[in-house]
Amino acid sequence: MNRTVKAIYKTGSFILKEPYDAPENAEVELTVHGPLLIAPKIADPNARARALRAITERMRTNPLPHEAIRFSRDELHERR
Repeated sequence: MNRTVKAIYKTGSFILKEPYDAPENAEVELTVHGPLLIAPKIADPNARARALRAITERMRTNPLPHEAIRFSRDELHERR
């Protein structure tokens, strides 16, 4: 049975906004829509430069493995 319910994500759990009649320990599949993470706006140019350097350094120290799956442009922009 498919049903859409609204929930709030809080302290690592989804808390339903309305009751949902399901057996205890029932496994469900969640589809999350909307922003998962909204980066804060950084107005200070120096803080923005520091954040960019930190992100760039993280990317350099954690490269993708050589055996990682390579996706084509069409696969990356596939619409469902």
